[in-house]
Amino acid sequence: MADAKKYPTPQGNPETTQFWEAAKQGKLLFKRCTACGEPHYFPRSICPFCFSDKTVWEESSGEATIYTFSLMRKSAAGPFAIAYVTLKEGPSLQTNIVDCELDKLKIGQKVKVVFKPTDGAPLPFFTPA
Repeated sequence: MADAKKYPTPQGNPETTQFWEAAKQGKLLFKRCTACGEPHYFPRSICPFCFSDKTVWEESSGEATIYTFSLMRKSAAGPFAIAYVTLKEGPSLQTNIVDCELDKLKIGQKVKVVFKPTDGAPLPFFTPA
């Protein structure tokens, strides 16, 4: 039996503590700017659209759609898929698609968040819904 894949431990900071604490509970958070209304990911204090510091945490449903992806077939860690997915709530994010047959992935495919354990907080990835 193959060894379980080992994921790197995320390095948090005071600005992202709430994000990683929610991940430990299986929740994916993003930020929304209350000044311009735009959602953004990766969560940060300053809105990347209008540069306001008026941002709030929101919980994602974890539902997303593959916007684009690329298959990496030759890697020391084995084949994997890297993708941009668009959350149901609006923001897009770069991620890996896991626990699936890579050759069956399609643009527009529905995916859902899954959390993979590390030595610290779990990391969010996506898998076909």
